[in-house]
Amino acid sequence: RSCSFTGFSTVQSRKLAKSLSRSSVRSRMSLKSPKAYNSLQKGAVIWDPKPLQVKKIFEALKKGLNEYLEAHQAELDYLSGRHKDTKRSSRLAFYYDLDKQIRSVERYIRKLEFHISKVEELYEAYCIQCRLRDGATNMKRAFSLSPSTKASRESLVELYKNFQECTEDMCFIEGALEVHLGEFHLKMKGLVGFARLCPGDQYEVFVRLGRQKWRLKGKIETDDSQTWDEEEKIFIPNLHEKFEIKVTELRGLATILVGVVTCDSINFFTTKPQAIIVDITELGTIKLQLEVLW
Repeated sequence: RSCSFTGFSTVQSRKLAKSLSRSSVRSRMSLKSPKAYNSLQKGAVIWDPKPLQVKKIFEALKKGLNEYLEAHQAELDYLSGRHKDTKRSSRLAFYYDLDKQIRSVERYIRKLEFHISKVEELYEAYCIQCRLRDGATNMKRAFSLSPSTKASRESLVELYKNFQECTEDMCFIEGALEVHLGEFHLKMKGLVGFARLCPGDQYEVFVRLGRQKWRLKGKIETDDSQTWDEEEKIFIPNLHEKFEIKVTELRGLATILVGVVTCDSINFFTTKPQAIIVDITELGTIKLQLEVLW
């Protein structure tokens, strides 16, 4: 897009140049397409950053990435040991195959190390903006309690501007951090209800994470097995949203709500598949079982 600056005064041009040259966090970071973050587009209301939630996700993410790194490092050590033994025994074909595997694992380890360093860099920048924002808030509070003068009013305007800039930068960093959260692969394992589940019963399960939705229908067969029209779904993790699960029973044209529960995703950032068993009813007479692989 081209922009015309016809009619701008010298002072306005200087202000614009100063604004464009500002060392913003957003200008130094690769973010998702603006379409993925509608709330960050021009003219939209910036959401309120949530530092405590971001800290919890960051710690869980870093722990999970380090688990993957340790697992692949152990695999590399094992392959390297076999590589030396194979070289001595001169089994050339097997030796070259092992060599390819080692190079592949080494490349993946380098990617993981870069991934971890990028996440740490983003969170460090986030903490800096958070401290600057807190400082601006404290200064605003102090100025508001002092006698009102022209200088204090000008300072309050500048502090409010700094506060807004820090808030925007924190929100954009949150968006950049979400790019590095990976994927959750959810598998439907079925309902558990003992006497509550009878042959012929039909249920609908609705799983939502932010704007992402998964709706699937299942039926209890005569041999007590369950059939579902869809068994797996990929969700993109979100910093602020929790999984919301709703189960309804289908009876002809009528639907009966069985229960609604929410589930935090913070424990899913791990190398091993996580089994989720949640109580759909208050008494736990019907449970939903899912499996999550990160």
